[in-house]
Order: sequence, then structure tokens, then C-alpha cells
Amino acid sequence: MSSRISKYWLGLDVGTGGSRALLVDAGGRVTHAFTAPHREMHMARPLWAEQDPDDWWRACQAAIRGVLLQSGIDGSSVAGIGLTGQMHGLVLLDEKHEVIRPALIWCDQRSQKQVDFVNAKLGTDTILSSIANPVLTGFTLPKLLWVRDNEPESYARLRKILLPKDYPRFKLTGEFATDVSDASGTSLFDVANRKWSDAMVSGLGLDRSILPDAFESSDLAGWVSAEAAKSTGLSPGTPVVAGAGDQAASAVGNGIVEPGTVSCTLGTSGVVFAYLEKPEYDPQGRVHTFCHAIPNVWHVMGVTQGAGLSLQWFRNRFAPDIAYDDLTAEATLSHAGSDGLFWLPYLMGERTPHLDANARAAWVGLTARHTRADLTRSVLEGVCYSLRDGLEIIAALGANPSLVRLSGGGAKSPFWQQLFADVFRQKVVTLATQEGSAYGAALLAMVGTGEYSSAVDVCSVAIKEVDTKNPQPKVSAFYQQRYEIYRSLYPALKSAFGAIAGLDG
Repeated sequence: MSSRISKYWLGLDVGTGGSRALLVDAGGRVTHAFTAPHREMHMARPLWAEQDPDDWWRACQAAIRGVLLQSGIDGSSVAGIGLTGQMHGLVLLDEKHEVIRPALIWCDQRSQKQVDFVNAKLGTDTILSSIANPVLTGFTLPKLLWVRDNEPESYARLRKILLPKDYPRFKLTGEFATDVSDASGTSLFDVANRKWSDAMVSGLGLDRSILPDAFESSDLAGWVSAEAAKSTGLSPGTPVVAGAGDQAASAVGNGIVEPGTVSCTLGTSGVVFAYLEKPEYDPQGRVHTFCHAIPNVWHVMGVTQGAGLSLQWFRNRFAPDIAYDDLTAEATLSHAGSDGLFWLPYLMGERTPHLDANARAAWVGLTARHTRADLTRSVLEGVCYSLRDGLEIIAALGANPSLVRLSGGGAKSPFWQQLFADVFRQKVVTLATQEGSAYGAALLAMVGTGEYSSAVDVCSVAIKEVDTKNPQPKVSAFYQQRYEIYRSLYPALKSAFGAIAGLDG
């Protein structure tokens, strides 16, 4: 580690609900953080989800200015910047580098016809050998093809596509760039060889020039421009590293930089994440194999689309005047198993283990005796069951963890921490820093600017475990029985979900 004094590194996370900027000192300690909210996503039809990229940039500027003001430091004290954000979104820019239409974001599920087209045209074997993953409605490529098929005037104007975090990067630096972890979630990236896939691009008649350059996560990918410096308070020429998609960045922030540990991140979506020394993939495509934010390392992850979203939706619709902490406290009044009530958290379709854009959320087992406490607890339990689905598949691929590191909004609740330990049947630990992806982005910036030699090096200093929840044998056995019932519910309802989706059309 160098002896640089009074320097800070900025992590910038372009999330779904807001953009968050935080400052980290040379010891990896978070000193200040500031979040600027985004406008609520626009959902014009069921399974559609859009946001305005210029609103992201507005929020990023506000977050950067806010954290600098809060900290009292000058922009010249920022030694480097790391970017992260929601994955899979589609930003379309024209020849003037202006946004053509609102971005289709990660939870948009409208593109099943385009997925079917890609599978029919290229074949699933070619797809898996080219990108190590199936093509999914949530990924970027089907969204691009949906625009080509349904909005030809917008598509004709297209000159460049970017992922969500990479639009603020462009506004900061003037560079069109992304990183290998985020690019892995586009269905256009050769994950095994860490480059754009010629087979996918040429096979679908796409123009390679619309794609940004893809860097390793800690590589320098631009410098703050004079114009961006004026609007943010940063100094011109501040280095900006490539960064990572939110899950790979969060994994760095959780210290998942060596084999043997799994992370579980609870944001709007929920993710179980494991380190891989070589690319392995599930033949059924139930989990995703992507490049990690570390050179020559990969990761596998399972995604629950509606994890934190389930609790957010429930609170906003049925208990808007109650704080989240009070709502989870009320859930403790319900018995384990929520008196026979089960929640399927498929508010936005699902990815793991069911590749089904038509999946719908549901309560099963609801009776007149159930209370709001039961409903709340069932939501928390349902999210745990769903993420356990992903953990089971990851373990079958050989990533057998000795513990699970829990982070994100849900990780702040001791009650939910213990639920995860009991449902997962695993030791669950939380960390001193719960900042997740923004924190990981800042750590990557520290590597990219030479403060540390590698992600392993910086994490050995920065990551500290603070709390442990062990599974309770009797409670875990109880939840194992309930988990088996939970697993039977989606297959029983799948055909009904498909029929309901047909009514939406």
C-alpha cells in the first residue's frame, strides 16, 4: 500500500431507486455517502419497466456534489472513481450522443418473442458455446431486438448502446466503455474469452460499432472531463476505472474474491453469488455464469427478480405509513411458517430457477385467520426460499460454501438474517461495511489507481466480519419441510401463469 495521505476514492452506484456516491479512504473505510433518488420506473404495461438515462445522470451529479459537500473535501482529493450499477438495461444513443428513448431496464420482460427468435435462428447449443448462458428476456440483446422489431424509427437512429452505469460514465468522461462483468449480462459477450461474441453479433446481423469497448474492471477507462468537473465538483483528469455490474462489484465489496465463500445480496432483486476459477455453466440455464471483476476469474449467480421488491411492494401498497423496521418487527409476531402461508416472489417474472417471464407472484394458503404479520413474514420467508433455490444450484456446480455473507437492505434486519441462516441451513455473516456495490466500485478504483495491487490485496485490509447467525437445528428442519412445499408450488401453477399472461396481451 502506498503512503498517499488525505486521498479518497469515489464509488458511484447507478441503482434502480437512486444513485449513490460514497468516499473511501486509503484503509478501505467508508467516510461519507450520499444518495440522490431516481424518478420511479415507468411501467406502461405489465412486465414493462423503463427509466430515463438523463435522470440517472442528474442523480449522479447530485450524489457526487452531495457527498463532496457532506465530507467537506475538495474534488482534487478524489484519487479515482469506480462505477457500478443495475445490469442488463438498454441505453440507445443517436449520432449526436443523445438518448433516443427511455432505457428498458433489468426487470423489463416484454421481449419473449425476441428470445424465441434468437433461439430459433442460432440454436441453443451455439448460444451456450458462444456466451455460456441462455438468452433471457431480462438481458440486453432481446431488448435491443424488441426495439428493432417494434420501433424501427428509433432503431434507425441508433449509433451506440450502453449499459446503465456506462451512460453516466460517458457523461463524466466522454468515453463509450463498459467492463467485462457487466457486458456478460448482455447476451452479446463471449464470457469464456472475455470479449464481444462475433457469433452473436454477426449471426443476428448487428453492427459491431454500436458496442462500447469492454475493459477489465480495474482498468482505467477514462478521465473526468472539464465539463463534467464543473457540474460535479470533481477535478478534471480524475481517473475513472471500468468498474463492474452491481453484483460483481457487490461481491468485491463483500470480499468474494477467493474460492469458498458465497454472498447473498438483498436489493430490489436478490442474488446469490459464488467465485469460479474457470467458467462453468448450468446446462438448464437456471443460474448465470459471468466474468468476475477480477482478471481471469468468473462467477456464477442466481437471481430472484423480486427480492427486496417484494417487501417494498407490500409495504407501499398495504402499509405505506409503517417503517420497514416496524413492519419486520411485526412479522416476529407471526409463527415460523406464517401459519401455512407461502409467498411466491415473482412480481417481475423470474430468472432462477425458473426462466419464466410469465411467472406471477402469489400467496398460497391464505385463509381468513391470517394477519398482516403473517403476510409480512410470508414475504420474508418466500424471498429466502427463492434465494435458496439459487444456492442449491450453485452448490451443485461445485461452489460449496462454508458460510454466506449477507449484504444489502435486508441484511440490516437481525430477524431476516436469522431467517436466512435457518432456511439456507448455513452460517450467515454480515460485514462491518454494508455498502455493497458502491463500496466494491470504490475498492476497484483503489486497485486501478495503484493504491493496492489486486482485489485480494485490498479486501484483505478492508473486509471485516462483524456478526454471525448460525442455523438453529430444529427451526432449520421445520423450514426444510416448508421449503419442499414451496418448491412444489411453481410447477403446479405454471400453466395458470401462462394463461394469465395471455390475458395481459
